[in-house]
Amino acid sequence: MLDLSVRIGSLVLRNPVTVASGTFGYGTELADLVDLSKIAGVFTKGLSVEPRPGNPPPRVAETASGMLNAIGLENVGLEAFVAEKVPAFDKAPCAFIPNIFGKSVDEFRTLAERLDPLPRVDALELNISCPNVKAGGVSFGRDPKLAAEVTRAVRRVARKPVIVKLSPNVADIAEIGRAVEAEGADAVSAINTLTGMAIDLKARRPLLGNLTGGLSGPAIKPVALRMVFECYRALKIPIIGIGGIMSGLDAAEFLLAGASAVQVGTATLADPSAAQRIAEELEAWSATQCVEKIQELVGLAVRNSALSSS
Repeated sequence: MLDLSVRIGSLVLRNPVTVASGTFGYGTELADLVDLSKIAGVFTKGLSVEPRPGNPPPRVAETASGMLNAIGLENVGLEAFVAEKVPAFDKAPCAFIPNIFGKSVDEFRTLAERLDPLPRVDALELNISCPNVKAGGVSFGRDPKLAAEVTRAVRRVARKPVIVKLSPNVADIAEIGRAVEAEGADAVSAINTLTGMAIDLKARRPLLGNLTGGLSGPAIKPVALRMVFECYRALKIPIIGIGGIMSGLDAAEFLLAGASAVQVGTATLADPSAAQRIAEELEAWSATQCVEKIQELVGLAVRNSALSSS
């Protein structure tokens, strides 16, 4: 039997396929369309201490081989999440991983302190690609010191695995990865969306109400693969690959580039059952690869490239 399991800190996932934050709601909205026992886990939509209304419309724009979104991290806030969303996911047969963000280190800490003790919360994903108001609007994810500070603060109060979601909008993603690894991150997710824009030709102005948005989908897959590859060469902790994964073969590429697991995002918006299909396709492909454990494939492209260049 092929062993598909993945370990992220103390958390063991049944297989490498999860769904990405912001594309699957709070975990229950698509449960009638997806067999959650076939995927490894759900990363919830981003959560802040206080509720957020999000950005003004238009919030979404289709692009070539992808999409732009500027939802603005709309969410119900911590209290409603704990009271309503966590209990609703209680009996779901996969991991439940809140994605959290804050305007300050204190807000990240507050979220972690409240969520980490909850039995149904299996890990925390830190979205550090948001502005730090106290640092003049600098994104936590673009500054190694700030990324390290957030990770350190959460690590001090969290016993569950801490996963840090890295921004691609940086000069050296591995530098940020090393900074959060040094402060106790159990894994990193790579990558978040790329900053992009679309123009409304009739109005002759940016199409999105927020002017810019996050580019996702197949268009960013080559960039995401390169960044996972770079992180694998630089880090010792697991990497969760994200970016344009539409099939099991896409997921396999991420494993070979160094990811231990993947998150399916934009594909879910086109096909709500995409993650289940991708998990089945990845298992079928892996069974042909003469391996006993799927984790034997992780980073193989990195190691083979090192051999060929030596």
